[in-house]
Amino acid sequence: MSELDLGVISQFGNIELIAKQLVEGFITGLHQSPFHGFSVEFAEYRPYNAGESTRNIDWKLYGRTDKLFVKQYEEETNLRCQLLIDVSSSMSFPKRERYSLEHPNKLWFSIYAAAAIIQMLRQQRDAVGLTLFDNNIRFHSRAKSSPVHIKQLFAEMEKMLEPQPEAERHATGVVDTLHEIAERIHRRSLVVLFSDMFDFQQDPEALYLALQHLRHSRHEVILFEVCDHSMEVDFALDNRPYRLIDMESGREMKLNASEIKDIYRKRMQAYREELKVRCGQYQIDLVEADINEGFQKVLMTYFLKRKRMP
Repeated sequence: MSELDLGVISQFGNIELIAKQLVEGFITGLHQSPFHGFSVEFAEYRPYNAGESTRNIDWKLYGRTDKLFVKQYEEETNLRCQLLIDVSSSMSFPKRERYSLEHPNKLWFSIYAAAAIIQMLRQQRDAVGLTLFDNNIRFHSRAKSSPVHIKQLFAEMEKMLEPQPEAERHATGVVDTLHEIAERIHRRSLVVLFSDMFDFQQDPEALYLALQHLRHSRHEVILFEVCDHSMEVDFALDNRPYRLIDMESGREMKLNASEIKDIYRKRMQAYREELKVRCGQYQIDLVEADINEGFQKVLMTYFLKRKRMP
């Protein structure tokens, strides 16, 4: 979806409506891509066949694509999905005067990406649950597919977009959350995690055990490592003094970017390579979700995973 499209969508200001628009744009792209041959099964659309009733033609989609698609109502499926979103203070990076879909922080990106996935699940009549966590679980709902339930999930996610008091700082508790979710979910599910994974660097072995716990419970897992790649991976800071503040602890550090850039990049690369290797060992889909690249990669990853699952 183009930057212009995102700018128009941002004006709506309703998470459910924006999720619908994001998914519609994604589905339209699929129909115009090499995935055309199998994408129609996934969406609530299929090509219109000459001679059939025009009652279910989506005329709005026709106006955008100049192609006729029919709304398709599929039978109930058995997929259950649990979305986990890290809402700790580090997810509020980068700080901006005003957030939008074109210029989000990591939390905004995660919320809207997850909202779009909920919309995709809803279109297939799949059940979805939501867990919002920092160092504690702040909201948890088991997977359901009812319209009332979906509305509640959107409402809870919308609360997370409201400005938080600057004085409040919340650390990340990925490890404890994953263990608790593995215990709470009794039926095989697709677990989708949005986090910057900063908790990983403190105790990597503990995280590996938590990820193994999910896999031992036979859950499929997608881990979206949410980041601002330019700033957090490439460390693209100018060669001048900075005062850096840890968003979770409040600790401050004064430094010149050029003095630590090489060391930072090497350590970041080593940490991410280790995470990649471990996720590969546990058959967990690890995907970098750069907040500056839009939602296409996230939605495509979910789409392809959904296609592979029974």
